[in-house]
Amino acid sequence: MSRELQAGERVLVVDTKKRRHLVTLVEGGEFHTHAGAMKHDDLIGHPEGITVRTTKNQRLLVLRPTLGEYILEMPRGAQVIYPKDIGPILVLADVFPGARVLESGIGSGALTMAILRSIGTHGRLYGYEIRDDFSKRAQENVRAYLGDDLPFEVEVRDIYGGIDHVDLDRILLDLPEPWQVVPHAEKALRPGGILLSYLPTIGQVMRLREVLETSNFGMAETVEILQRGWHIEGQSVRPDHRMVAHTGFLTTARLLLAEEVPAEL
Repeated sequence: MSRELQAGERVLVVDTKKRRHLVTLVEGGEFHTHAGAMKHDDLIGHPEGITVRTTKNQRLLVLRPTLGEYILEMPRGAQVIYPKDIGPILVLADVFPGARVLESGIGSGALTMAILRSIGTHGRLYGYEIRDDFSKRAQENVRAYLGDDLPFEVEVRDIYGGIDHVDLDRILLDLPEPWQVVPHAEKALRPGGILLSYLPTIGQVMRLREVLETSNFGMAETVEILQRGWHIEGQSVRPDHRMVAHTGFLTTARLLLAEEVPAEL
């Protein structure tokens, strides 16, 4: 990535009231806001982190968006998995460079981008999405942030009907009935592979855990991630009045071999 901002890049524009805007830079283009207009040419060729003035003499800070910032500001076709859960998902599912991963329920592509950055160029990500409009929007979001040359393919299909891929390292699900996928996942994952499911209600989690108990999956765990920010301004230090509390439950399980290795005599 060039140190200087380039035409075609998406940048994050932050005003003095901390309002954020995702802007694609175009030669000769302008960004208009209540604080006035800003010329794209005033940014192209300059390093990120610069502050520019609008036609109303208002200050705007310009940066390349982090993945978390991009997820919160990007166009959405479906509700996204928020950054506070994406980090733990990658760690709990142990998504590693070179991994072969299946993601189903890709929505707007938030988790997809994080997976792609984790598996690197030698991994492979297969996406199943039942809705064509969600699939197209997710792919647009992913490629707008990460580029076109990605180890990534998406099929518009219902995973409840089965999984064609085999010898997968990880399966990540954002679906209302993941228990329907458990029998398919047993055949698609390699031994020791990890299944992770993101669910909004504890009733769904209970149903999933019941099915996992009768399967070849073991070591099942369920966690919930809560995030509380802090207000720090001079001597005024306190927890924020609002926090990002419940968004979803994360359940993981590992595929175990059914047979037992006999002990040596």
